[in-house]
Amino acid sequence: MASSASEYENAPVSGAAEGDAEAALSVSTAMGMAKDALESVVVRLVGEVSELNDKPGYKAVYFTVKDEKASLPCMMWMNRYRAAGVPLTVGALVELTGRFSLYAAKGRMNFDVFSVALAGEGQLRLQVANLARELEAAGLMDAARKRPLPAYPQTIGLVTSPRGAAVHDVLRTLRRRYPLARILFAGVPVEGPGAANALVDGLAKVVFSGAEVVLLVRGGGSFEDLMPFNDRRLARTIAACPVPVITGIGHEPDTSIADMVADVRASTPTAAAEAVAPAAEQIAARLDALGLGLHNAQQRRLDQLALRLERVASLPVFREPQRLFDAEALALDDLAGRLTTALPAALREDGLRLQQAHRALERLGPSLCAPARQRTTEAQRRLLYQGETLPERFRAAVALHAARLHDLSPLTVLSRGYAIARTEGGAVVRSVAQVAPGEPLSVAVGDGAINCTVDEVQVDPTLSGK
Repeated sequence: MASSASEYENAPVSGAAEGDAEAALSVSTAMGMAKDALESVVVRLVGEVSELNDKPGYKAVYFTVKDEKASLPCMMWMNRYRAAGVPLTVGALVELTGRFSLYAAKGRMNFDVFSVALAGEGQLRLQVANLARELEAAGLMDAARKRPLPAYPQTIGLVTSPRGAAVHDVLRTLRRRYPLARILFAGVPVEGPGAANALVDGLAKVVFSGAEVVLLVRGGGSFEDLMPFNDRRLARTIAACPVPVITGIGHEPDTSIADMVADVRASTPTAAAEAVAPAAEQIAARLDALGLGLHNAQQRRLDQLALRLERVASLPVFREPQRLFDAEALALDDLAGRLTTALPAALREDGLRLQQAHRALERLGPSLCAPARQRTTEAQRRLLYQGETLPERFRAAVALHAARLHDLSPLTVLSRGYAIARTEGGAVVRSVAQVAPGEPLSVAVGDGAINCTVDEVQVDPTLSGK
């Protein structure tokens, strides 16, 4: 089947010198024989895609598969590639069925691929990718349907393995950041057969028990270990959960179907616990900010009320309350003047009429009969009585008004020993703050005014605080 290098070195250069030797083959004939021999062999092989050339317009897909010791260029006609339904990517582990093919014109060998399928983990990843597309088309991964987390949850559900490190990381983080929360823990298997159903049951139990938000977590592992979190039923349960669900599955690069449909996806179980539990420092800062805002609002309210009080206090009715009686005092003065003028005139007119009547009676007296004289005398007596008593009624009223005027008069106050100090401009001095040493003052007393100058201002400590 094969010859050593020495045999090729000792072989004759041309078979024409020996009559029994076979004639030499042409290159095309030799390549044709090799092509026939290769294409008769159909094999199935497994390798990792290391190069890929899938340009639009090409009639075939060109790629290279390799293992630890060798690499093999491959080509697959486009109709076969599309029928296989397996998108090739660099790094994917694939299982190929085909035959070797030789391109004689260039002396190149290819592997003509009949069928392709993902091998091992690649098949699982294809299943997960198909499920992800299905759930995305159903709207389960839409950001609009994902709910915000409660700011300060009182009850937190935790669904994970009771024996893994994830449960301890989550509980330690919650105790440190948010010890007020009540934890509802559902310990379930997170890998192996039946793990997906156990996760669904755990979710339902913590939600039924009153959890306001649910943590669905587990530690790291291989892609096969994380397959329970790529379950269709679990994904739909998370999407239909009445409370927000936070996932922390594996490590940062790991992304499962549960992560895609959850309301919040955290990189690790610890990060999931931090997402649901506000730090004590954040709560304290929030309370401080609210307290400061409340203080500022109340201070602004007090400032507004103080301004309103100052405006009200500056009204004339409070600065000079005696002006409330200005209208009544003017009316009283007017009435008193009118009464003083009207009474003497009325009395004089009544006296004149009385004298005229008396003279007329004297002239007519002798000619009147006794009854008429008697009636006249009686009328005269009544008239005299009325003339004497009528002023008494008005005199009492005048005296009353005069007394009120006397009481209201500033002169009355001055006559009792008080004095009124006025500034050079005529303003009444009500406070020591209105004057300063050296300023002239006019002090009104009961019988005149005293012009003086301020030597010193003294504040009464008993009144300064009022």
